Amino acid sequence: MSSNPEPVVLGKIGAPYGVNGWVKITSYTESVEDIFDYSPWLLNRQGEWAEIKLVKWRWHGKAVVALLDGVENREQAQILTHCEIGIAPEQMKDLPENEFYWRDLIGCEVTNLKGYHMGVVDQVLETGSNDVLQVKANARDSFGKAERLIPFVTEQFIKSVDVSAKQILVDWDPDF
Repeated sequence: MSSNPEPVVLGKIGAPYGVNGWVKITSYTESVEDIFDYSPWLLNRQGEWAEIKLVKWRWHGKAVVALLDGVENREQAQILTHCEIGIAPEQMKDLPENEFYWRDLIGCEVTNLKGYHMGVVDQVLETGSNDVLQVKANARDSFGKAERLIPFVTEQFIKSVDVSAKQILVDWDPDF
């Protein structure tokens, strides 16, 4: 898969469940069961991505378990523990206008309304109230900042996002 874009990680395989090859699933999707809307899955085993098909899944209490093609016993399931579950980027669902996947915001240049270049989005953090952009500041930041945390609150702080141009315009003081 080296010539293809890096898979989008949607979750990971947990511990085996039972003796017939079922595994617990940790989903990073908005709703736990949304991970099962994607097929085929790619599993990352020791740095190598390989396609695997989902046979079936079910709820187990508040969690989900799944049976994967070719996994027929507890020992085979154990080998997959902690493997990341991914999909090809082109499998991602289209979003409504003005909604973004976090992965699309990573690497965006952040500029404030006065034209000051704040830095580049390094990651997006989930907090209880709203998401937060972690912006890695420029090497020559005149305010001595290494990073900035900017709440992703549209209209108030986030004025515009142009994912194709990798630009985010914010109403944020560079001294914060």
